Amino acid sequence: MSQRAFTAFARLREPGLADWITRQVRFPNCMVDRITPQTTDEDRAELSRRFGVEDRWPVLCEPFTQWVLEDDFADGRPPLEDAGVQIVSDVVPYELMKLRLLNASHQALCYPGYLAGYRLVHEVTTDPLFARFLLDYMITEAIPTLRPVPGIDLQQYARQLIERFSNPEVRDTVARLCANTSDLIPKFLLPVIRHQLAAGGPVTRSAAVVASWARYAEGADENGETYQIDDVLAPALQAAARRQREHPTAFLEDNRAVFGDLADDPRFTRVYRAILTSLLDRGVRKTLADLDHYREDLP
Repeated sequence: MSQRAFTAFARLREPGLADWITRQVRFPNCMVDRITPQTTDEDRAELSRRFGVEDRWPVLCEPFTQWVLEDDFADGRPPLEDAGVQIVSDVVPYELMKLRLLNASHQALCYPGYLAGYRLVHEVTTDPLFARFLLDYMITEAIPTLRPVPGIDLQQYARQLIERFSNPEVRDTVARLCANTSDLIPKFLLPVIRHQLAAGGPVTRSAAVVASWARYAEGADENGETYQIDDVLAPALQAAARRQREHPTAFLEDNRAVFGDLADDPRFTRVYRAILTSLLDRGVRKTLADLDHYREDLP
């Protein structure tokens, strides 16, 4: 992305400069992983109280950090590995790992968690029912779609994610993870679903995430508390969600800009319909506890 942007700009100004950039300049790909929740007034007040520092926008973060950098430099490089940077020949496996495990798991926990009344991420993942749901999604559906990641045990990485999400000091909000879903799920979760459908693999947990988003888009949790949908497509999402009690696949069919032809896949829609119906009739907890009853390979 940076290479295309810089080179295109340079070509508009001076074609020779663009040619020189193409020959001489390197744009190594990278992946950075560290959970950084939104800064709150309470964070600013605590920083002032504990350390006497007045900062209008402190950045809070978890202890974990990962920076993976492609070894693609024009004339040597600093010893970045001495600072903990992972220097690799190909960043893509690490990037897909983060997208389909960490980022997709954020989506997997936020909608059912919010519907059940949780408002902080660690509250969701310290609930054994939700932790098991996340781990099952990662191990049975997401990890099989990934290439091997050098130096990473993917199952251990999945378990570590549950630990990271469960850190009460981070105080990440579920609402933050629920925002801008129409832009996020196509990047994080739908590739997992499409890969598994093509390979004949399981999609039950992924379908449960999409169904939970559809239920969340109705705008009220299971306690009757209402909330605003923070999404550029909010009007269309809510309009579709209002139709789904009579037409269970309305959320998929009315939002093809998000789902494409997924609404036409009978294997996916069968399990999606069953889980959405259960969410509407029985609620999140009973649905997640009985997910194996909705496996797409059952008649």
